[in-house]
Amino acid sequence: MDKLDLAKHYKTYYTAKSKPEYIQLDEAIPYLSILGKGDPSGPGFASDIQAMYTTAYALKFKYKAEGKDYVVAKLEGLWWYDEAAFEGLSIKEASVKVPRSEWNYRLLIRLPEYVDGQFLEQMKHGLAAEKANPKIVDVHYFTLNEGKCVQMLHVGPFNKEPETLEIMKTFMDAEGLGRNGLHHEIYLSDHRKTAPEKLRTILREPVK
Repeated sequence: MDKLDLAKHYKTYYTAKSKPEYIQLDEAIPYLSILGKGDPSGPGFASDIQAMYTTAYALKFKYKAEGKDYVVAKLEGLWWYDEAAFEGLSIKEASVKVPRSEWNYRLLIRLPEYVDGQFLEQMKHGLAAEKANPKIVDVHYFTLNEGKCVQMLHVGPFNKEPETLEIMKTFMDAEGLGRNGLHHEIYLSDHRKTAPEKLRTILREPVK
């Protein structure tokens, strides 16, 4: 049985360079998703990740039994804050000046095109009861079409991301580009197993 590896199948999506570049994402991409707010080092964020992966693997094994096995994809996140409350901040300033408790997030795990969103909605309540994890009910099917984006590979700890974001902002300003969506991060490394200085994260900004 062939196993679909989304990172290899969609290599452009999961690859970025060490300098700003354009990427065009014209299709609506399917994901598992959960919404949250707060410090990513806190227990709420950790429980959201657990709910996501429990659901992701339950789906994987369901499709594997039907002869459609695949590798569970990398974790991703969309991040935003109340821009009326924190007005006029640049991309770099926001990452430093907005308290972690005030950040909203949408965690994502990309899915194969053949995964049925309706099936997910039907199965998650039973899975939540089986695993005694009520957060699983909050996991849902989500699609996103970001269109034209600027992205860059960030290598190093998360608290150094503002330096990479500043490079991206300089590039966007020079090109006359404005933001056109939510800040997007793709976590290529497992932070639990990787030294902070070796973490690899794609930073992506939809633009117009």
